[in-house]
Amino acid sequence: MQLKPETEQLVQEEISSGHFHSVDELIKEGLYAWREKHQLTDAPPRKPLKNLADFLLESPFAGSDLDLEREKDYGRPIDL
Repeated sequence: MQLKPETEQLVQEEISSGHFHSVDELIKEGLYAWREKHQLTDAPPRKPLKNLADFLLESPFAGSDLDLEREKDYGRPIDL
């Protein structure tokens, strides 16, 4: 597959910014969005991206009373 330099730069910027983890992920999300926008009836349902909390709350961790709330970071003490 050949990309124009401008397109390749956009792809690299999106991956570097953390919006996507790979070229494959970026392309799949773009195609899902395009299909959704054009309301193609034969398009497979889009799987939402999961964050760590969603992953941990699914089986086999579901019901294990995991507390996923982060504690506030107060920083470290500084001697003056």
